[in-house]
Amino acid sequence: KFIAERLKSVQTSIGAVASPLECWLTLRGLRSLHVRVERQCQTAMKLANYLDGHEHIAKVHYPGLASHPQHATAKRQMAMYGGMLSFEVKNESMAMAVAGAVSTIRRATSLGGTETLIEHRASIEPPERRTSPPGLLRMSVGLEDADDLIDDLKIALDIASQICDN
Repeated sequence: KFIAERLKSVQTSIGAVASPLECWLTLRGLRSLHVRVERQCQTAMKLANYLDGHEHIAKVHYPGLASHPQHATAKRQMAMYGGMLSFEVKNESMAMAVAGAVSTIRRATSLGGTETLIEHRASIEPPERRTSPPGLLRMSVGLEDADDLIDDLKIALDIASQICDN
């Protein structure tokens, strides 16, 4: 009876036990996790390097770049620098235009999926609690080819530049 009460308490507070199918799906995903994370990190580094030298980018936030303030610490602590990066363009209008112009990259708020996502952080924060810079775009890098993502960003930045400069 004691164990049954404890199990009921656990199920009530943290949820039921996963089904066999859910456990199998989790195990299946974990078996390829290292390969997916490696690909995401490599692609994120390529994107950060591309964006870092782009004329319409004010700043790139990625610990793998030597220009990042905590790069030395990241280099000591990490084998790879992660699949998340953010970058800033000159203003909110341009950030919204870039996010709206991408086609391979999807506009959404999520992390760690197989598809690359972009979000304009400031537009989803309540105005009274906004902490993100207005030109900041955050990306969660997926498994697409890095060159395809770079091409998508190049086109989106060109479109945004034409819209915002006129």
